Amino acid sequence: MSDGATKKLLAFASVVEIGTGVVVILVPALVVKLLLGFDVSGDGTLLARCFGVALVALSLACWPGRRAGDNPGPFLGMLIYNAAIALYLGWLGTFLHLGGLLLWPAVLLHAVVAALLLWSGRKQSV
Repeated sequence: MSDGATKKLLAFASVVEIGTGVVVILVPALVVKLLLGFDVSGDGTLLARCFGVALVALSLACWPGRRAGDNPGPFLGMLIYNAAIALYLGWLGTFLHLGGLLLWPAVLLHAVVAALLLWSGRKQSV
């Protein structure tokens, strides 16, 4: 994958996560219901909003620079986030039997982005 393609992938992943983070901040109960299939209120909404803030911050930190090789932080940050959240959400669905309408599509999206980033990083290091 070329530097340009990697930058586009990082930008795509960042935009998706910024959007998700903003929605989590604004309406955490809706996101929790759609993603995990249960209602959240009170302290749960406070924690969910912290997650939304973290998503926005991570995404802004991962916005690609002028050249993909300038700073490995955005690449590694987005790779680790996507792989970890895919595993965590998959674990919630598989072992805790939680799940809303968007759980498995979210697992798939994050797993695909992580795989593409891994493939992109392998191509760049050669």
